[in-house]
Amino acid sequence: MKRALLILSGVLLAAQPAWAEIARIKRATGVTSIERGANRMTPAPGFQLQPGDVLVTGKDGQLSLTFIDDTRFSVGPNSRIAVDQFDYNRTTQAGAFVTRVDRGSLAVVSGQIAKSKRDAMKVRTPTSLLGVRGTRFIVEVPK
Repeated sequence: MKRALLILSGVLLAAQPAWAEIARIKRATGVTSIERGANRMTPAPGFQLQPGDVLVTGKDGQLSLTFIDDTRFSVGPNSRIAVDQFDYNRTTQAGAFVTRVDRGSLAVVSGQIAKSKRDAMKVRTPTSLLGVRGTRFIVEVPK
């Protein structure tokens, strides 16, 4: 029985894509980049984000993006923001979303994940952990 479960688990994992789109860039101005592992890419409207991506803006950079749960981000200049976790079930409209703001500013209009249950969406900074309850907010972290 255990062997059958292990085989079934392996088949299910293999059937899932290695990556999945979680958001799309709507606007990118100034110096901006997306860090994905060791790769650094220049985003443009339509660029697809994946879990683990890091959003980086220079002194004149700004990014706007929309996640598949309808969460909207607006990233300000001199920012470094990581999408540490993004799990979303389109059927139940529930999931988990953890963002890390290392520096800079982030304006958020939360989507379905934050509205699905208490503490489903969190924002980490170097000094705090915010639990989001379905709202609009801005986080600023100085250099």
